[in-house]
Amino acid sequence: MKLTRKGHYSVKAMLDLATSSVGKPISVREIADRQSIPAPYLEKLLIALRQAGLVRSVRGAQGGYLLKRSAQEISLGEILAAVGESVDPLPRLEPNSEQAQDWVTFALWQRLHQKISDALYGIYLEDLYYDARSWQAAQGQESEFIV
Repeated sequence: MKLTRKGHYSVKAMLDLATSSVGKPISVREIADRQSIPAPYLEKLLIALRQAGLVRSVRGAQGGYLLKRSAQEISLGEILAAVGESVDPLPRLEPNSEQAQDWVTFALWQRLHQKISDALYGIYLEDLYYDARSWQAAQGQESEFIV
């Protein structure tokens, strides 16, 4: 599995919302500026995240985006799935019934896929937030949160 720019930006945006919103909507421009994400691209990602029920949008001059659920309830797997990221480690293998080795390889990749999927759905925004904060503290960085 490779995390593409789409997945990386989506996680960054969700972490930004988790740490910055405090009950008030955050504009696309604010997130884009803080996280160095092109605003038009971020808008498309946020629309996908909204359609998946992970964020909600607020219209108007003071509008923007908010998490729809708490950071401890939103998994990395949900975020990646919302923007179309695949959690498959490799393209689907088709075992050849005449070669036992193909079945072994197939079974191995099926098990790995399940483990990766379980891990992604077991890591929550809150976990990533605390990991990033710990790293920043170890580096002596200020409290402004940039992923």
